Amino acid sequence: MEFLFALLAILGAVWFWLDSLRAREAANAACKSACEQRGLQFLDDTVALRRLSLRRDALGHARLKRLYQFDFTVDGRTRYRGRIILLGARVLELHLPPADLSGLPTSPA
Repeated sequence: MEFLFALLAILGAVWFWLDSLRAREAANAACKSACEQRGLQFLDDTVALRRLSLRRDALGHARLKRLYQFDFTVDGRTRYRGRIILLGARVLELHLPPADLSGLPTSPA
């Protein structure tokens, strides 16, 4: 019986790890695309997980909600911090702060 619990724990950990990689790749792609569309530079080519929680989607299924932060620049000198929220692998929100962005839109197209 202990073997079964250990196996389930290992399988759960592997699933979580693979799901986290998939979500992070989706967040990276969305952020990179949003920055390119606005003429911004997506710094470090990655996002950083800041918060993880359980939420229900529109169908009532439990999903992992992830908040990531990322850095970008307008001029190559000043870093700005954006954020992206995913529910599962679906982007709920992508926010780029409006400071010094020369009138560029702050929400994804």
